Amino acid sequence: MLLFLRNLEIRIYTGILLVLCAAAALFGGIFGGAGAALAAFLSGLAVSAAAFLFEYWKYRQIGRLADYLTRINAGEYDLDVRDNAEGELSILKNEIYKVTSRLAEYNEKLRREKVQLADAMSDISHQLKTPLTSMMMMADLLRDEDLPTDKREEFTARLLAQLERIQWLVSSLLKLSKLDVGTVVMKREPVRLRDAVEKAAAPLRIPMELKGQALLLNGPEDAAFPGDLAWTAEALLNVMKNCMEHTPAGGEVRAEWSDNPIYAEIRIADTGEGIDKADLPHIFTRFYRGKNASEDSVGIGLAMAKSILSQQHGEISALSEPGRGTEFRIRIYKTVI
Repeated sequence: MLLFLRNLEIRIYTGILLVLCAAAALFGGIFGGAGAALAAFLSGLAVSAAAFLFEYWKYRQIGRLADYLTRINAGEYDLDVRDNAEGELSILKNEIYKVTSRLAEYNEKLRREKVQLADAMSDISHQLKTPLTSMMMMADLLRDEDLPTDKREEFTARLLAQLERIQWLVSSLLKLSKLDVGTVVMKREPVRLRDAVEKAAAPLRIPMELKGQALLLNGPEDAAFPGDLAWTAEALLNVMKNCMEHTPAGGEVRAEWSDNPIYAEIRIADTGEGIDKADLPHIFTRFYRGKNASEDSVGIGLAMAKSILSQQHGEISALSEPGRGTEFRIRIYKTVI
């Protein structure tokens, strides 16, 4: 009942009725008889007029809301219908404004996603076009029956290399798409940092040995964090692979880790050529290729690493100086506030 009486429109309407009733009673008391009848008639007429005006006012307000919703439906999300007053209509206006704000945010998000999808499709098309063109040329050359054996073996090896590149690209893009749409469920179970780093380093040991590169791993045995071992190793693999590709023969890649009550930290550093200062802010952007990018680079490894770590309450940053190598710093927080 008290909430009902807090409604400004009800209070005004009730006040008008009380004033009319008081006026009618006073008029009837003064004149009596026919005057009382006239007072009753006039009070009824006044009440009817007040009710009519009140309903007309509400009709006008509802009409304005209907017009507002029509304009919202047409895409005018910047309209503000709030009046910051009390009353059921004011409450309705505020709720409609909240819904409108959410619709505007959702519409803007959809627009950005469409732009990102178009850009991604363009980038994917570009990335696939080069190896496919190369494969078509080599396949055409392999059709030559007079092609020397050594050339046939060379072209076959190149063809297989391009197929492996496309397979890796498609696999990486599928993983990225799953991460983007949120279909990947990250586990929250104890993970030893050594296990994650060694699992990531395993596929790189032979290629690094062939290049004469040293892989150094160092950190406490009991350092751990709550997370997903497989996906964390995937992220670390992409970072370590980037370091390996930008480190010359005879260089080294170091991975060191530690933890504290707040977060687990992994530092991965190389002795390569480093990253140009202008490229450094963009290296985690999808499909970005810096000045020192290798010919086979497609620019999604570091972007994938960042996406995986972000979904585990982690972050990654890079410090680099041209000619002196690059260091990636990864922190995975154990609790989220």
